[in-house]
Amino acid sequence: MLQPIDGIDEKPREKAQIGKDPAIRNEHSPVAVATVPFAAAPVRRRLRFSVGLLAVILVAGGVGFYSWKHSQARLPVGISYGNGRLEADEIDIDTKFPGRIAELSAEIGDMVSAGQVVARMDTRDLQEQLSKAKAQVKQAQRAIDEANANLEQQRTQQTLAAQELERTAGLLKNGFATKELFDQRKQALDGANAGLRAATERVAQTERALEASQHDVGLTIVNIQDNDLVAPRDGRLQYRIANIGEVLPAGGKVFTMLDISYVYMDIYLPAPEAGKIKVGTDARIVLDAYPNTPIPAKVSFLASQAQFTPKTVETQSERDKLMFRIRVRIDPERSREHAPSVRSGLPGVAYVRADPAVAWPKDLQGVP
Repeated sequence: MLQPIDGIDEKPREKAQIGKDPAIRNEHSPVAVATVPFAAAPVRRRLRFSVGLLAVILVAGGVGFYSWKHSQARLPVGISYGNGRLEADEIDIDTKFPGRIAELSAEIGDMVSAGQVVARMDTRDLQEQLSKAKAQVKQAQRAIDEANANLEQQRTQQTLAAQELERTAGLLKNGFATKELFDQRKQALDGANAGLRAATERVAQTERALEASQHDVGLTIVNIQDNDLVAPRDGRLQYRIANIGEVLPAGGKVFTMLDISYVYMDIYLPAPEAGKIKVGTDARIVLDAYPNTPIPAKVSFLASQAQFTPKTVETQSERDKLMFRIRVRIDPERSREHAPSVRSGLPGVAYVRADPAVAWPKDLQGVP
């Protein structure tokens, strides 16, 4: 056992240690006793922090649940709701004939109107075909002129043959002509009549040939015009699939556009609620992006059969496994007026008023 070094007093060291740690009750106790309170304090602090955080989460969840229940409770009986996404019909702008893209006159995101040209295909071959058809029209016109001239000639010959036969018949009656001459004049008239009929038919044939050539010209012009790709409806270009110079088959897609005149939201409701709704029922759409702007709409479609609830649909009860799809459509004129704000895929909620006698809540009355 080590002995204290001579000349050094242990008492001051113990006193100094005791002065640093008040937790030591006995000045003659070992110094190690002072480490226990320092190890327990952080554990208690972490425990208090965790309990406080859990309490805050529970309170926030309770407030949120109460707010949600309160917001749903404001709906009167007769108004149902379901969540969905705002959609617009997609229209593909594609080619009618195989060919090469010669020009693009619109880009993604552009608003286009019905009939506006958005792309043009290479039509040099059709232009040559049009020139050929026009030449055939001129040729058919000359054939008609020739047939009419031949008809006039045959008509003259028929008139002459008829006159000669008439004169010969008078001479034969008075004994100044023979029966043989009369027969010759009659045969000549019959031949003239046949020639006249043939000439008349030839004129009709050439006229039909002219009409066919004119139809070829018209068909070629239509084909050339169909190579100008136009927007079939008012809307916004969403995708461009092909570029200038690309060769596409018949039906090759160039653009995909959104028809802003057909904007809707599909929701799902259980049978007790869906059974009270009819096509034309008044509705409101509230988008998450515009929570204070309910959009007036109408029910435009009711599914005839129930289906399993999609996972993206939030239902009021887990028991609602089979639901009916209902389409709520915004008025086309309203969609056109607010075309710049139309966005496909925006989430929101659609409210449907099954009972017309129930008044809309103030915040769902809709914009004028």
